[in-house]
Amino acid sequence: MSRNKFYITAAIPYVNAAPHIGHALEFVQTDAIARYQRLLGKNTIAASGGDENALKNVQAAETQNTPIQEFVDHNTETFHHLARTLNVQFDVWQKGSDRIHHYPASQKLWQLCAANGDIYKKTYTGLYCVGCEAFYAPEELNAKQECLEHPGKSLEKVSEENYFFRLSKYQQQLKDLLETDQIQIIPENRKTEALNLILAGLPDISISRTNQRAKNWGIPVPDDPTQIIYVWFDALNIYQTGVGFGWDDQKYRQWWPADLHVIGKGILRFHSIYWPAFLLSAKLPLPKAIFVHGYFTVNGQKMSKTLGNIIDPFQIIDKYGIDPLRYYLLAKFSPFTDGDFSEGRLKQAYNSDLANGLGNLIARVAKLCEKSHSNYPLAQNHSISPEIQQLLSNFRFDQALSWIWEKHIKLQDQYLEKHRPWELEEDNLHDILNKSVSVIRQIATDIEPFLPQTATFIKQQFFTPEIKPASPLFPRLLH
Repeated sequence: MSRNKFYITAAIPYVNAAPHIGHALEFVQTDAIARYQRLLGKNTIAASGGDENALKNVQAAETQNTPIQEFVDHNTETFHHLARTLNVQFDVWQKGSDRIHHYPASQKLWQLCAANGDIYKKTYTGLYCVGCEAFYAPEELNAKQECLEHPGKSLEKVSEENYFFRLSKYQQQLKDLLETDQIQIIPENRKTEALNLILAGLPDISISRTNQRAKNWGIPVPDDPTQIIYVWFDALNIYQTGVGFGWDDQKYRQWWPADLHVIGKGILRFHSIYWPAFLLSAKLPLPKAIFVHGYFTVNGQKMSKTLGNIIDPFQIIDKYGIDPLRYYLLAKFSPFTDGDFSEGRLKQAYNSDLANGLGNLIARVAKLCEKSHSNYPLAQNHSISPEIQQLLSNFRFDQALSWIWEKHIKLQDQYLEKHRPWELEEDNLHDILNKSVSVIRQIATDIEPFLPQTATFIKQQFFTPEIKPASPLFPRLLH
């Protein structure tokens, strides 16, 4: 395993419906971290894919009267298309219904856990949330006996014979791993939340369901064709399958374990408890860190199909562009708490920060460089500013972008206002502009993880001795 590698994953989205703006947030956060690691010289790959074997996918396909494979293929490709549209570079996109690699890889994980004596069969009755694809104890539900993640939806009372995993066996080991940051959870309050779940006691969990309830969709349990592997057991394994587990040992040894899982707060239990426990049982290396982000509300309300306030990221991109959406998602929200998505605030950020801020600075300096009739050779190779490195190592995308705008763009605007180069003759312009050009070249490097398209545009214009005006970076929005 190379020390110079970095393997990052975004959560594997359920593909029972089209992607919403929350998926765009996680994809962009993951991409910013991956691009930053590449800038540091790390051999980096990023992965995601489609969580295709969930019961909710079967139900959604039935509602649309579409064959399940056709349904998941179409929806998974929509998620992959969103990533590409956002200029998110996923090197691995692993489908859950992939029978060549993922089915045998998940059966291998099962067999490793079984060989360690951690899988057994018993009859069970419990309350099942299809939305979470998880059983819940009554004390884990709200006053109406509804799942906290999916209020308003009744839980299903399920009674069947399943295979169970000995999660209880790993309670102390998991507690030690999280407490000592052998698996680091960021931010700290999510680490506390995961530890509280462990301290409350970890009952053994069902890791299969009958073919009848699964509608014969999913990965068969090894040596028992009457049962399907529980969706979380298979979906979490996508992180391994994507880098060769079960089909390319050399690739797997090169990339596993994951250096960072990026997830939303609602799936913390599965990633911080279930997943490490499966890996401990299988005697496989553990992920190093988990970064947990919050959720979006829309104008103060939770996104919901019922309320009709789901934000379609494709529509936002069509209206405002790729980098303006990336900027808003990364700059205007704390990465660790819930945030409220507002198209009005996106438009405000576009005009004030991008059009009047960065775009205006680039246009002014390029025009003055042309007027100066001077050359501006590259004096140095720019590397990302230490302040940005510090903030990005702690996933503070918002503070990093704020620093760029305050310390580079705002100060450079003040510098130009003070020296008023537009009032000078061309002979006196060069020295003043040389400083501005150097700052803009640094801006292009510093914004690359966040706004890659914009960084490329600026480099094409400014990383050359003869600097000329170009079309506006961010034309001002009038409506």
